[in-house]
Amino acid sequence: MTKEEFSNIAPSVPHEPGVYQYFNDNKEVIYVGKAKNLRKRVASYFSQNHRFTKTERLVNELVDIKFTIVNSEYDALLLENTLIKKYRPKYNIALKDDKSYPHIVIKNENFPRVFLTRKKIKDGSEYIGPFTSAFAVREILKFLRRSLPLRTCNLNLAPAQIAKKKYKACLQYHIGNCKAPCIGLQTEEDYDWHVSQIKDVLKGKNTELEKVYKKQMMAYADDLQFEKAELLKKKIFEIKNYNRRSIVVNTKLDNTEVVGVQSNADRVYVNYLMILQGNIVHSFSQAFTKELGEPDADVLPQIILSLREKFNSTCKEIILPFEIHLPIDAMLRIPKAGDRKKLLDMSVKNAKHLLNEEKRKSILHIKEKTTEDLEELLDQLQDDLSLPFYPSHIECFDNSNFQGSYPVAGMVCFKGGMPSKKDYRRYNIKTVVGADDFASMREVVFRRYSRLLHEKQDLPQLVVIDGGKGQLNSAIDALQELELMGKINIIGLAKNIEEIFFPGDKDSLQLPYESESLKLLRRIRDEVHRFGITFHRNKRSKGIIKNELEDIKGIGKETAKTLLKKFKSVKKVKAATLCELEMELGKSKAKLIFDHYSSP
Repeated sequence: MTKEEFSNIAPSVPHEPGVYQYFNDNKEVIYVGKAKNLRKRVASYFSQNHRFTKTERLVNELVDIKFTIVNSEYDALLLENTLIKKYRPKYNIALKDDKSYPHIVIKNENFPRVFLTRKKIKDGSEYIGPFTSAFAVREILKFLRRSLPLRTCNLNLAPAQIAKKKYKACLQYHIGNCKAPCIGLQTEEDYDWHVSQIKDVLKGKNTELEKVYKKQMMAYADDLQFEKAELLKKKIFEIKNYNRRSIVVNTKLDNTEVVGVQSNADRVYVNYLMILQGNIVHSFSQAFTKELGEPDADVLPQIILSLREKFNSTCKEIILPFEIHLPIDAMLRIPKAGDRKKLLDMSVKNAKHLLNEEKRKSILHIKEKTTEDLEELLDQLQDDLSLPFYPSHIECFDNSNFQGSYPVAGMVCFKGGMPSKKDYRRYNIKTVVGADDFASMREVVFRRYSRLLHEKQDLPQLVVIDGGKGQLNSAIDALQELELMGKINIIGLAKNIEEIFFPGDKDSLQLPYESESLKLLRRIRDEVHRFGITFHRNKRSKGIIKNELEDIKGIGKETAKTLLKKFKSVKKVKAATLCELEMELGKSKAKLIFDHYSSP
């Protein structure tokens, strides 16, 4: 659209607050903006030389303008946000974040379960979050379950079902992690109190829980039940320590957001902190692309609105590094000193770190997975394989031999989606003679997990066996003997067409070849190949394992090496004539070998 063309429609654009939409010749929305005065704002695109070529390109592509009048700047801000998310115009700053962040859900059911989820379902359940790290959520849940015992089972605990006495108390009850509401040992009132305390602790309010536990601890001590009193003392310490870990500011600060900003010509880097009762409950950094090279003060209002929506924020105070126009019901502060300034400096430091990291990776052409990326990858693997446990600890086994000789095996370990090389293990096969992959696999799996059980070490959530059904069934035999089936997930990964086999299933699973889950499994499989083959080659080159020629009385290592160099294999040595052997070794040694293989 030219300046002359706009002058024809300018009189129809009002001097009122509202939102304008730009369309191209395909009737697609290419830009959405807000304005205190619609006519002045739209006219500015046609009345000045553009500093950025993208703005000039936008004006050249523009063929139509539509606008919506609203009552206030706040309404304009909200409508602009809605339209950007609806149309995702190519010239607007990209506010959409495709990641699904984890929440803690309190299920809408009798004796509600509390667990991590990435999917929000409208079933009346309560969702706390989102959180930026699934690992952090799991750590929080571990702490909460130690302090406030809740059920983790999927049983239907409706009163009628409990009255039928169809359930039995599980292991979680016997080790003190659950009070067994399934058999009527805990009332709904008591259980709901535990749930309410979880909500309070997540909000940084733990005084009531501390008081209750201190009172119970003193009662146990007076009754000389010192073990129970000590257990409660540990819980009180953990609750205090959990709260202390998150406090980095004055506890007088409450309902406060901090936004730190750094930018370059194309991107704006934002760190967002949410503070409730002196606790930093969210810390989140993200880079946004400035499609038209807008000033930071122009793009920051939409970013803040998007982040407040993401984290369900109703904070009444926002700490900022510079002045912006943000027509929302919150006090905007630009601190010069004190605790607020310290918080702002910390937030800006985080934003600057994000900028520098992106610059460094750009220079080195590095694209590496972040902790959040790896957590999402493992979540995806759990979904794709329908695993009951989050696979943060994965182990993979592979056998290696050379025509039946030098049988060895290797095991690699991945934790959090990355190799944990200190946990890699090598095995010399001890109980199997010859090339028997199935028996060798059974031996090493049994040795690995019998040792972990003996040393009371953590078991993996997923075991990957390099091979098809035969190797998988051999590994399953070992786990069954150790009574570990059901406690460890195990799969087989066949080499040819990347088939995944599950215990007891006739049909295999084939994930899309380019799926991230299969890429991870292939990476683990390739790593165990590399590790096992390297070990196997080293064993052969060092001559640690003897070949069968050395077992012949009177034949030593050098003689065996001479024969293999000439005949290439033991099989050809066996087939050689006495004359051929004499030509290499002389009569006496040749006769020893010939007689050894000729005798019945």
